[in-house]
Amino acid sequence: MNTGPDMWIFLLGPFLSLLPSRWRKALPFYDAVHWRSAAILSGLAESLMALAGLMYWYSYSVATWVSRALDNVLSKNAPTTITVHEVGFAALVIWATHPLTWAIAFFGVEGLTRVSAALADTFLGLFPLYLLEQVYSKIFRRGVPEPAGAVEFSESYVSSYVGAMRGKVVSARLSQVPDEHYILKNTAEEILEIRAWRAKPDWNPPRVVRYEDRYYRLEDYARGSGPRPFVYRLRRLAAGVPGRKVLVYSPDEAPITANR
Repeated sequence: MNTGPDMWIFLLGPFLSLLPSRWRKALPFYDAVHWRSAAILSGLAESLMALAGLMYWYSYSVATWVSRALDNVLSKNAPTTITVHEVGFAALVIWATHPLTWAIAFFGVEGLTRVSAALADTFLGLFPLYLLEQVYSKIFRRGVPEPAGAVEFSESYVSSYVGAMRGKVVSARLSQVPDEHYILKNTAEEILEIRAWRAKPDWNPPRVVRYEDRYYRLEDYARGSGPRPFVYRLRRLAAGVPGRKVLVYSPDEAPITANR
């Protein structure tokens, strides 16, 4: 049985995907993890566990509350006009409005949302861990400049979900077409502009991208319109910088290239 490093990374991937983005990117084997599959498995497991938790909590709580209520109804001091159906309905209302019910349901919805976000190539960790990471950063990392491409504290976690869903909807409405390249050259530099029909995972400035035998630094990212709404601008580097943090760009189909 294969128990090498790749297997352990595959097994740990769903658990590591629960971490906030900053913590994940600090891992020495970050680029070795297939985050898309890990996030999908993690989100599905979170939703299924929440569903099982809701079913158990419903069975336990309603049965307990109904039993106690019936004991009171059958006691000498309780009114005899209360029916079993009324007791059951009251227990159901209490269960539906109980804070624990809402907490378990939140993780069920979050798991499904994380799956949808992963399908849109956006990998979100658990919301409680996200809040913990942000509080820690505000207290212990005060005055430390944020790395380029980091999410600001003012950008809410909800907006990250909305952005992921919007990207998924945009890609779903578009036909899969080859990337389009525009090359701008002058005596000093070369700029490569890539237009894609879907967002590229982890393409956050200023990541370094290797395309064929050339290296580029991702300078800017924008969302436009048309069949290729995701636009990336890259500046060619004078020398290569091989390493595990370098993104490899290898499109499935030959891109359409044009000079400007």
